[in-house]
Amino acid sequence: MVASRIDGVCVRGIVGCVPEGRETVEDLARRFGEDAARRIAAATGIEERRIAAPGQCTSDLVEAAARRLLDGLGWEPGSIDLLVLVTQTHDHTLPGTASLLHRRLGLRKGAAVLDLTHGCSGFVYGLWTAAGLLKAAGRRALLLVGDTTSRLVDPDDRTVAPLFGDGAAATALELDGSAAPMAFDLGSDGAGAPYLSAEGGAMRHPDRPARLFMDGTQVFAFTLREVPGSLRAALDTAGWTMETVDHLVLHQANAQMIRHLGQKLGMAADRTLVALQDVGNTSSASIPLAIAGALAVPLMAGTRRLLLSGFGVGWSWGSAALAVGPLAMCETVVLTGRKYPAESAAPASPAA
Repeated sequence: MVASRIDGVCVRGIVGCVPEGRETVEDLARRFGEDAARRIAAATGIEERRIAAPGQCTSDLVEAAARRLLDGLGWEPGSIDLLVLVTQTHDHTLPGTASLLHRRLGLRKGAAVLDLTHGCSGFVYGLWTAAGLLKAAGRRALLLVGDTTSRLVDPDDRTVAPLFGDGAAATALELDGSAAPMAFDLGSDGAGAPYLSAEGGAMRHPDRPARLFMDGTQVFAFTLREVPGSLRAALDTAGWTMETVDHLVLHQANAQMIRHLGQKLGMAADRTLVALQDVGNTSSASIPLAIAGALAVPLMAGTRRLLLSGFGVGWSWGSAALAVGPLAMCETVVLTGRKYPAESAAPASPAA
């Protein structure tokens, strides 16, 4: 495992973005039957998922979140020194989606951009990467995460179709000498690669569409095996105890899994965030979407100690302990348009 501390970098704001389209338990019941759909919802905690429109790409969701964040903070695009994008569902094979966003957001020529192809651990990996690079050179960074995983899902596959939704988020980072250190623990185990994959549609299988495959038993076993130790390592690196953490924010994959991990770690149920009911598993965006959806009020009012962990495809996992707030901006917007969506992104309703 890789443990590290990065000081002097502060989170200034977080904006999530979800598409307007929804698929509900009632929709699933028409395909899988009422009893099966209800059992799946009860087991996962997911009542509906957000689904991108046919004309929407990952970049559209990410752009809407980033524009809203920059406008809310009053940051000029030219003041951004670094853009890190985390996604597994790029707009094109090449160029990288970060380059497309550099142009669409109007960042200055010479700003550094970087694409990371990570999934459920991606927000923590992206935070570690962006904060570390910002310390090396620059003053302001955008960490953008997002996936349109629904495009990889066979709608008739009941092991994945009821779980995965689409979403994105933008996080603003800035150098600040008074900021408390961020503590990280990161790890990977490539032996887990076959158990969560989408192998079609690439060079090896150009003749078939990419379809998501997941062995849920293996995913659950991996999570219980690696994540608790990673979270404890992040706590130790930060010099914290579980009792001093205000909120445990895990990758929002499954409500039962989240609660089980919280109990295993000794975290109180009311401090373990479960916020996937209306969006589903949104891969790299699940942690910031959960924060923006459930913790906006306390984080804009003051500082909270957050313990984060993302885990999944790869196998890959990353945990972080950091103090966040008071934030200048923390909200979720809904993308209603199909192209250059900053013009059609509106604040989300409370249900979003």
